[in-house]
Amino acid sequence: MLFGSSGIRGLVNEKITPDLVKKIGVAVGQHNDNIIVGRDTRPTGDMIFSALVAGITSTGANVENAGMIPTPTLAHATKNFDCGVMITASHNPAPYSGIKLWNPDGSSFDTEQMRDIEENIDSKAKLSSWKDVGTEKIYQNAIEEHVEEILNLVGTVQDLKVAVDCANGAGCVITPYILSEMGCEVITLNSQPDGTFPGHASEPVEENLTELSNLVKNSNTDLGIAHDGDADRMVAFDRTGRYLGGDELLALFTDMYSRSVVVPVNSSMVIDELADEVNRSKVGDVFVSEMLKKTDSDFGGEPSGTWIFPEISYGPDGIYAAALLTELTEKIDLVQEVNKLPSYPRSKDSIEVENKEEIMKKLVSFYKENYEEKNLNLIDGIRFEDHRGWGLIRASGTEPKIRMTVETKEEDDLETLMQEMKDSIQNCLEEIK
Repeated sequence: MLFGSSGIRGLVNEKITPDLVKKIGVAVGQHNDNIIVGRDTRPTGDMIFSALVAGITSTGANVENAGMIPTPTLAHATKNFDCGVMITASHNPAPYSGIKLWNPDGSSFDTEQMRDIEENIDSKAKLSSWKDVGTEKIYQNAIEEHVEEILNLVGTVQDLKVAVDCANGAGCVITPYILSEMGCEVITLNSQPDGTFPGHASEPVEENLTELSNLVKNSNTDLGIAHDGDADRMVAFDRTGRYLGGDELLALFTDMYSRSVVVPVNSSMVIDELADEVNRSKVGDVFVSEMLKKTDSDFGGEPSGTWIFPEISYGPDGIYAAALLTELTEKIDLVQEVNKLPSYPRSKDSIEVENKEEIMKKLVSFYKENYEEKNLNLIDGIRFEDHRGWGLIRASGTEPKIRMTVETKEEDDLETLMQEMKDSIQNCLEEIK
């Protein structure tokens, strides 16, 4: 498939070529008359934009150019259009770009919509006559509309000092301003748009955010906020400089804001203790969003740091999440609340294999024989549960590997359960030799 779990993504002029992007534009323009397009800060954005608009307008569809904006801002603005297209590679390095497609409710194109685009990319579409080609206009209100809606949903704060690291990404045009309007004293890091990401790599993992952690610890700051390159993700630091990644924030948001939640199969069993209803989806914000709409749940999120709040959008919105966490920080002692959250030992590993699809089929048969149906989830790989905890076996989407995750209630069971998973894979390898 051309689409992954978060749109189409790849190296520019290798996978993401002007020719491919033009074909995507034609496929999108065939079924949508009015389309809004935005892009992140990457220097290749203008080239990709031009190819996309050429494809869209060749079908007779019209484009409104929202300019350089965050992905959640583009998704929010799509409510006024037939669909939206965001040119971004999210947290990937600068040589990458990609395409994400959005519905008017802020959700990503679902599985069926993505399949339809793929099937039409190489078909010979009927293009418009020269006098009926579409037009391109400027759309100037996307940021203002997003700011206004977020401020209507959150309260004001007093005497709160927040440091924001935007990773030189598109979040720099909105998050610091929203927090300032809420009443915060805001300190910014890497908040000049630069898609070469000179401050640090754009993925908001702890090792990339040491500068923010040190700033929070050494400047009497109440909260640190960090985005990725297009601000659909958000992670944080509490006032001690402790990193609050996806697992901690997923548990915190679940505990504070939702009784029913959608999380992917790689999420912690902590969520089961905090929510009345837990629905698990495939890994990827597209699938979390699909399940959210299907189950009418309160909230969806992923350990990667993506947060979906249906009251504003069915797409990941790291900006709204940052505002909510800021509001929450004034109401509670964030350090104490995170300390009170349950946590369990967790481990990850992988095994290199050449025939991962065949092995996964054999593993499914093995786990079906050894676990009751109620303790198995096969929606995305193999997630199994027993009295010790749970394990997840998934084939990598990009490498010849099978990845394993395990979480147990007791530390002593962690290595044992992981070894059982490795043994099951090894047995399958020996069977097919």
